[in-house]
Amino acid sequence: WAWIEASTKGGVLLFTSSEIDYRARVAGFSSSWSGLFGGVAGGVAQAYTTMGFCTFMKTVEVTRHKAAGASVSTWRIAYDVFQREGIRGLNRGVSAVALRQMTNWGSRFGISRVTESIFRGKDTNRKLTNMERLASSAIGGALACWNQPLEVIRVEMQSQTKVADRPENLNLVSTARYIYQKNGLMGFYRGVTPRVGLSVYLTVCMVFGGDSIKAYFNEKPKQSGVSAHA
Repeated sequence: WAWIEASTKGGVLLFTSSEIDYRARVAGFSSSWSGLFGGVAGGVAQAYTTMGFCTFMKTVEVTRHKAAGASVSTWRIAYDVFQREGIRGLNRGVSAVALRQMTNWGSRFGISRVTESIFRGKDTNRKLTNMERLASSAIGGALACWNQPLEVIRVEMQSQTKVADRPENLNLVSTARYIYQKNGLMGFYRGVTPRVGLSVYLTVCMVFGGDSIKAYFNEKPKQSGVSAHA
């Protein structure tokens, strides 16, 4: 499920963010603002298009081993949820996911572009080295983890673990209240260290890697004498 999630979410994100980034640049926005807009749009698009069939299923796989009946297949759990709650059940927590993803990728792209601008300094047209681009993506990924509380809320809303005092039909507010009552303020930053590592990795893949892929395909038409735009 992680493979399915990564490929579908990555495809939606890269396509949407690239298109919005290009349109924003054409409209006259700076690279930093264009990156921010592209990241926000890409994050929202991937949340609402891939949440139900992959993010939910992956979370089921990660959390269901803690509950009774762990031998039941993921498909069976999804079917039972669909029978009981309909499509809304499979998309439980989608608002939290969308909020998390728009802040995630808006921050990752935006901070990465700001860092690139800092590296360029006064020479705004200077081509960055690969190390500078990698460093920009890594910094963007690390600093984007300021929104860890949204990730904790999302996981709790989608968790299949059955706990006696856990409220039914959780929403953003009730989930946040439940986490605070159980673990206090630090409960919202549970797992932040591994997430920093994941965020750095993902941002390097999608920002540095995405830019490299786009640059490669932009150069091919130019080498053939055909004009193209990024």
